[in-house]
Amino acid sequence: MQIKTKGIVLHCVKYSDSASIITIYTRQFGRASYMIHGINKRKSAFRPALLQPLSLVEIDVVHKPGKDLQRIKELQMSYTFSGIPVNPVKNAIALFISEVLYRTLKQSEPDENLLLFLENSIQQLDCTEKGIANFHLIFLLKLSRYLGFEPNSDEDSFRYFDLLNGTFQIEKPLHIHYLTTDDAIDFAAVLHAGYQNMDKLVFSRQKRVKLLEGLIEYYRLHIPDFHGLQSLSILQHLFD
Repeated sequence: MQIKTKGIVLHCVKYSDSASIITIYTRQFGRASYMIHGINKRKSAFRPALLQPLSLVEIDVVHKPGKDLQRIKELQMSYTFSGIPVNPVKNAIALFISEVLYRTLKQSEPDENLLLFLENSIQQLDCTEKGIANFHLIFLLKLSRYLGFEPNSDEDSFRYFDLLNGTFQIEKPLHIHYLTTDDAIDFAAVLHAGYQNMDKLVFSRQKRVKLLEGLIEYYRLHIPDFHGLQSLSILQHLFD
């Protein structure tokens, strides 16, 4: 079946001297992997810029159900980046987000609402200038809603955030996976923030690092094999 669809580039790895495997989260098929040839050739239709992490693309593919590697006939940008390629902070955040998505979106089922959220988030990252240092924190919490473990924010009075159960609590949890008062308050502030007002969140470097560590632990507790993020050290070093 040949079809045109939109998608988001999650990962690209060299397969041989003349071929690469690109993983795209598509509107039509969810997560899918494609073999592309001739990426380094002078007249190749697959320019390296098209394969950068989080690129928003339109693809013309030949899709065969049950096949691990699909065939891609044509690929082009559906949105041209202006900020991510030239801003080192945005570029590092894009690398981090693409790796998070590559490790979390493992199922092939399509999700229109998730795709719309991702497209909007990527364009916000590309265009927004204020509060960009908080972008990845807000993104991770918003993404958790689509992954099925969004924190429960109903509790108005709390001293702890239970990372295992995703709830704010007055009493200390009976396990080691929780945030204490100050960190729980910061966590709640990020949870209730959006891209439009993320510049209002004022955190020291140490607080931002602790929030990210808490979020990574939260993901590890809810997603099997979520560990060893290579881009995490780059992101932390950049903000340092």
